[in-house]
Amino acid sequence: MRFRLTDDQRALREGVREVLARRFDGEALRAAVDRADGAGAGSGGEGRGAVCGAGDGADGSGPGGGKGAAGSGSVLGDGAGRFGSGGGRPAEGPGGAGGVPAARVDRGLWRDLGELGFFALRLPEAEGGVGLGLPEAVLVFEEAGRVLLPGPLVATHLAAGAVPGAATGETVVAAVDGGLVEWLAEADVVRGDATEAVPLRSIDPLTPLHRVPARRAAADPVAILLTAAEQLGTATRVCELAAQHARAREQFGRPVGAFQAVAHLCAGILVRVETARAAVHAAAVTGDPADIAVARLLADEAAVRGARDCLQVHGGMGFTWESEVHLHLKRAWVRTQRAGGVTESEELLAALLASETA
Repeated sequence: MRFRLTDDQRALREGVREVLARRFDGEALRAAVDRADGAGAGSGGEGRGAVCGAGDGADGSGPGGGKGAAGSGSVLGDGAGRFGSGGGRPAEGPGGAGGVPAARVDRGLWRDLGELGFFALRLPEAEGGVGLGLPEAVLVFEEAGRVLLPGPLVATHLAAGAVPGAATGETVVAAVDGGLVEWLAEADVVRGDATEAVPLRSIDPLTPLHRVPARRAAADPVAILLTAAEQLGTATRVCELAAQHARAREQFGRPVGAFQAVAHLCAGILVRVETARAAVHAAAVTGDPADIAVARLLADEAAVRGARDCLQVHGGMGFTWESEVHLHLKRAWVRTQRAGGVTESEELLAALLASETA
């Protein structure tokens, strides 16, 4: 089956990309990271030189030394664990809750997103929404992932129509997701029980995390698919970055992309991106849980492996604080932990295959 975007969908994607290029470009991303990093100064936070979590390495190892498939390893950097105790939201100190560096939601940007219809995209027009569907939401979240737009985007989007102010961007909504909560300290409303949350040091400087007692609950397929769309956006961006660097960087009088090893890395990134794109877009059309599970697995692989390979193309430059490549890898790692991790999707697909062969 061949899927093609309609003219309206192309216009939506290009419009969102143009707005984000003006409102949250590379400089804004860097400024947000610097602010989050500065919040940890003097409060036990990591310095600017620590761009990798514990166990990260040029060999593609994941946080904590884990290797292999997307999502392996921990999303927590060095020093992760319990930094405080007590119920509800931990009180914030100078560097965030429990001394953990804290990123901040840009409330002006959040309201701008609300005015653009980012959160009310799937809300019916009769309820003040845009009245579009899941395929359009996937395109929008793909663009958000491409620029590493921070904040609890999925949780606020899903809360539109149910939580006052979520659709317009006046309210920031976080949600308990298994044993983790993203952006708890910045949220106006938290969906789920976060009374025993304790702060963690996230490997991604722009995704603050809290841990809560794990509660088994069925993941929302829409949340999984929108996360897959964000992963696809990251995979697309690191593919662009790898190709740009391979063309511009020269060694021995030739662009490094002319060397077979680098060319194969770039080709592999592109293949995974386009495979994931087909799966994510197809799942947005069908809405089938199995299709969404496949999309999630392929998008996670495209984002994590793509970012790792992009680091290899960049060499040591990719690990420097001035590069955005390592930020894509860190965000991709954090996203793999949402909705129970890839294990949930793998178990769903395994159960479906077992039932078909029984």
